[in-house]
Amino acid sequence: MGNTRGYGSRYNWNVHNLVAEFTTSVLYDRLGLGWSDVVDLPRSGTQVTDDLHELLHVAAVPGPCVLVGHSLGGLYARLYAKRFPGEVAGLVLLDPTHEDIVDYLPEKTSRRLRHGNADELFPSEQREAMRTAHRTAVGRALADWPAEIREPLLDKGFSSDAYRRSLREPTNLPHLFAEVRDAGPDPDVPLIFLSAMGPDALAAELAPPEARESAAESHRAKHRLYTDLAAALPRAEVRRLDDAGHSAIAWRIMLSDCTPRPSSEKAMTFCAMPARSASCSPFSPTVIAP
Repeated sequence: MGNTRGYGSRYNWNVHNLVAEFTTSVLYDRLGLGWSDVVDLPRSGTQVTDDLHELLHVAAVPGPCVLVGHSLGGLYARLYAKRFPGEVAGLVLLDPTHEDIVDYLPEKTSRRLRHGNADELFPSEQREAMRTAHRTAVGRALADWPAEIREPLLDKGFSSDAYRRSLREPTNLPHLFAEVRDAGPDPDVPLIFLSAMGPDALAAELAPPEARESAAESHRAKHRLYTDLAAALPRAEVRRLDDAGHSAIAWRIMLSDCTPRPSSEKAMTFCAMPARSASCSPFSPTVIAP
């Protein structure tokens, strides 16, 4: 499971915990994010997927794998499957970014994806206030998580440097979209689009009221895209979630039933990415050692 834009992968801790009950589950942080080494962002899709390819081999993760990606992580998961189809058994994409989304979105939103950059979208004089508000909102969303999980996540993900990097990671979307298109067709593997169509409490708290109607229109456009994509792929389907929004689609999965089970701990692995090699360590869902 790879992290969404900006967040470390341990925001998927609850999903990781549940999946590890029946199979090996691996979380990893892309370089520049979470507990992996700091690098200049943004990076190309080729670099990101090469990193994951090396990590899986160095860590001796048995394959083929089912890749799970949320948001920007979904775009990288599909690129990985295109580049290394023999190593992928299936894809589960949680409200993923897709290269064709710009053709479905309202023009203003589409133009921002095609041409926006972090400095224009998030002026430096506003960034500190944004960071504080974002941390508070995410902390509230994760209030039911164990403190030993939640607090290191917030400290790591919302330091000034980490937050600045998180804003920079998706600023090369036009280049990423071109890379994914140029990589050829999606492989013929089972694929599930989880389409989050419910209220996004986190986004609503952070966005101005006048942006909400545009966001609702973008959600409808996204769902149309997923439906069209699933119809064109032989083993794809869309599962619509009306009780989850984009930001918290993974967090809402059985949050009340995420107590660790000792029998599954051996199947759980967290991987951090040093800049020159990959390293993995057993991941305890109750204690995180950064």
